[in-house]
Amino acid sequence: MKKVIIFYASYGGGHLSAAKSILQYIEKNFPLISVAMIDCMKYVNKPIEKMTTAAYREMAKKAPKLWGKVYSGSQKGLLSKISKDSNKLLANKLNKLLQEKNVDVVISTHPFSSQMVSYLKRKEKLNCTLATIMTDFAMHKQWLIGHEYTDYFFVSNETMKQDIINYGVAKEKIYVTGIPMSNRFTENFDNQKIYEDFKLDPEKKVILFFGGGEFGLGKDRTVQILKTLIDKLQDFQIVAVSGKNVKMKEAFEELVLSCNAKNRVVILGFTDKVPELMSISYMVVTKPGGLTTTESLASGLPMIIINPIPGQEEENAEFLEKNGVGVWIRKNDNPDEVISKLFEDSEKIEEMREKTKSLCKINSTKNICEIVLGK
Repeated sequence: MKKVIIFYASYGGGHLSAAKSILQYIEKNFPLISVAMIDCMKYVNKPIEKMTTAAYREMAKKAPKLWGKVYSGSQKGLLSKISKDSNKLLANKLNKLLQEKNVDVVISTHPFSSQMVSYLKRKEKLNCTLATIMTDFAMHKQWLIGHEYTDYFFVSNETMKQDIINYGVAKEKIYVTGIPMSNRFTENFDNQKIYEDFKLDPEKKVILFFGGGEFGLGKDRTVQILKTLIDKLQDFQIVAVSGKNVKMKEAFEELVLSCNAKNRVVILGFTDKVPELMSISYMVVTKPGGLTTTESLASGLPMIIINPIPGQEEENAEFLEKNGVGVWIRKNDNPDEVISKLFEDSEKIEEMREKTKSLCKINSTKNICEIVLGK
């Protein structure tokens, strides 16, 4: 029986979501394959994992500019060397697991696990297939350390593929499959029931508004943009999702009350009904994380992009805007002007919707699994 391990790390939700999607597909469609999913950093060193994930969350939430500098600096120079050397040291602990499991295939959704496994392969301590799934829309060099020992790279778009080829990776290793996502985004939903469940009017278009999840970045700015939508788009209804951020939810509720808009704004905390909500939506307002962006594209939704974290999310925002599927409200932009201009031109919005088709990859998980494991 072929043995597969899927590695992820808890720095943002996209790595975990991609790993889960691959796990579920293999379990359902490859019954003769043994598969497990493991947080690589938690396995090799729990204290370091706890410290670094906490540092990431705090920087992303309270000092996003600093995180942007760390993200950029980790591509070269001292930060890159520290990261690379640390992963070499931690790789020996990972090797113990891989030897015990006698693993045949490693599928990695985080650069740290890709680095560790490629290092073990280079040192001839390990002989297995290594597949790396890159979970954003722009290249970062941390993913490519040890690329000579990686068998497959799976990326979200053609520009990214070309950038990686230019970096020196063999083009035959690189596949433009898109980022794995839940298979629930391929389901056919009863839209009438969704309108009823969320007490929405099926005659009005829905804007799905994500308030930034647990980070709740730029709360005042987020509330300002939501107010603009409420004021300027009175023929629309809005579903505002605050995730696990209690303070954001309270701010949304206060705003809706002050605007007397309870009849056309639904406020949700955490919800697992995102596929259903996207299926009835006209547009999504969101931070440009790799996961939400992938899901929005798969649902054919144009995006209004808000509050990107400096680094990978700003790169995602630039990619989406350049490819005509998103409008980015930057820090110094007036939301009233940007949103009014966008919604004055319904043809532009329909063009954005049409362009999502060329970027979305509905069968990403299936295609990755079949390329790595066979059909």
